[in-house]
Amino acid sequence: MTASPTANNLAAHGASRKLTLSDIADVRAYERERAEFRDRVLDLRRIRRIAVGTVITVSFESRETIRYQIQEMARVEKLMTDDDIQNEIDTYNPLVPEAGQLCATLFIELTSDDAMREWLPRLVGIERHVVIRLPDGSEVRSYPEAQHASQLTRANITSAVHYLQFAFEPGQVQVLSQGIADGTARLVIDHPRYLEASELTAATVAELLRDLRP
Repeated sequence: MTASPTANNLAAHGASRKLTLSDIADVRAYERERAEFRDRVLDLRRIRRIAVGTVITVSFESRETIRYQIQEMARVEKLMTDDDIQNEIDTYNPLVPEAGQLCATLFIELTSDDAMREWLPRLVGIERHVVIRLPDGSEVRSYPEAQHASQLTRANITSAVHYLQFAFEPGQVQVLSQGIADGTARLVIDHPRYLEASELTAATVAELLRDLRP
């Protein structure tokens, strides 16, 4: 995955949060912290994961969730060299949100071949139909991460996993913060074949604001 051109406009919000080699522990060091780190990330994921309707889940990523993903990939694949680790960092770094940005993984949760044949053709274009509706009624719409977008080449079927980004203006971040108090922030899917919405809890909004603020 590569950074979207839209993300280039976010530099004014502060220093980059992207991961580097120094952030990734070697296999032995990671084993010593793995249990505690895994529990912490699982707790984060529970707060940052939102079911929207019957078959779609949106999981908002953070620096911690992506570091966990890279550490687990390195552990399972027994990656030992800096070059191998850097390749994983380069793959997943676009999903580390910079200030003013949210990044998410959208899962179309299907458990059978029949369900895939039904839903994947129906949900073509879903990556541009996820909306964060703010307490004042305004909206921030998803766009696909650039490399992911380049891979969506089939017009009649979509992927079961999508990598999304959202770019916020500073004023929109302030408006979102109202959702902690009044519970009016929502995650909406406005795809013509899938019209669903879920309220964002105060805990989820607080997590997203940690990503969005410098």
